[in-house]
Amino acid sequence: MANDNNYKKSKIGDHALKPETMMMSYGYNPQLSEGSVKPPVFLTSTFAYQTPEEGEEFFDIMAGRKPAPAGSVGGLIYSRFNHPNVEIIEDRLSLFEGSECSVVCSSGMGAISAILLAYLRPSDVIVQSAPLYGGTETIIRKFLPQFDIKTAEFHDGLDESGMLASLRAAGEKGRVAMVFVESPANPTNSLVDLAALNRVLDIIEKEAGHRPISVCDNTLMGPVFQQVVPQGIDIAMYSLTKYVGGHSDLVAGAVCGSRDMLRPVRATRGTLGLNLDPHTSWMISRSLETLSIRMERAASSGHKVAQWLATNPYMPAKVLHPDFIQNERYQAVYKRQCSGPSSTFSFVLDVPKASAFRLINNLSIFKSAVSLGGSESLVCHPSSTTHSGVAADLRDKFGITHGLIRLSIGLEHPDDLIADLDHAFRATFK
Repeated sequence: MANDNNYKKSKIGDHALKPETMMMSYGYNPQLSEGSVKPPVFLTSTFAYQTPEEGEEFFDIMAGRKPAPAGSVGGLIYSRFNHPNVEIIEDRLSLFEGSECSVVCSSGMGAISAILLAYLRPSDVIVQSAPLYGGTETIIRKFLPQFDIKTAEFHDGLDESGMLASLRAAGEKGRVAMVFVESPANPTNSLVDLAALNRVLDIIEKEAGHRPISVCDNTLMGPVFQQVVPQGIDIAMYSLTKYVGGHSDLVAGAVCGSRDMLRPVRATRGTLGLNLDPHTSWMISRSLETLSIRMERAASSGHKVAQWLATNPYMPAKVLHPDFIQNERYQAVYKRQCSGPSSTFSFVLDVPKASAFRLINNLSIFKSAVSLGGSESLVCHPSSTTHSGVAADLRDKFGITHGLIRLSIGLEHPDDLIADLDHAFRATFK
């Protein structure tokens, strides 16, 4: 289905269609599904071949014994490997990210696992930016070392010389196989200068004789406000649970990049059973249709909320919103790499944990919950939840203190969100 080029139209004459337009029909032929305007949910575990020869060819392609036709990942075999619903959203997500193809997985951590297990081997070294999402920190720092995969890190993604020094030092431990960054980082919104990282990798390639694979978790900004593959990053990774899903009603992940780069990731997904089910894939195809307008509206509201926090009359707050971080290097990278701020950010109060909890308890519109990017606004205390598994000394080093509170701004009216915060601040601190 997704291989029908009549339904992969990206231009009208010389006019290139925007991703928002292609989300409505790209990769889907209604005439193959009784004329249904929207794709049905293909609830099947297996797919019939027209001939046994066709089945043999499909398996040869899936196993890598034979190349797939241009623009294809091969025929439909079994829903652990592929199915129409997942192929549709892989095609459409690639349009937003600006990548050649995508591989969708059953969760964001499933996507990260597929990347790491596809490319890392015992005695390799992975270098990470810091901080990362708590689950990513755990798999890199605690899980991978059990398989003799060594780890290293850098703390300032805006410092090119510091990144180079970190990668050179990591090379003394073994072969640096991968650099995994999160930009912006959760929950501090710190950035990694992707152009600088690429220059560093160029140097490492000349010195070591191989180029480490670059991976960026693009969940907080992308794919609307940042696309990292067109900026030279090998692999973009997403938790589709967040903005792409957008309604806090599904769990999924994705990997974007070139067809060659993603071939081992796709094989790992099939081997480990990490593919996404048809119904959740269908839900994501629904969500992709409104992704741009949801993220743009939430970003607009987020800026207004951040402005109120920065000037609130009750308690000084350090606002970690991209538009409000007062650092010239940060702003230069932000304006070069991103087209907007998205709507997840933190603010930091000089208060103990009990006061932070009291503030959260005094909110009524914001729901106290983990995750982000849904239609409803959420508030989270990362040091006691999402990053509680990270060692306390590392949390302190990353700035994830007891006074740091993360907000995910949803689709409520911003005036109401500000009124909720005003009431909570007044009840807590006045």
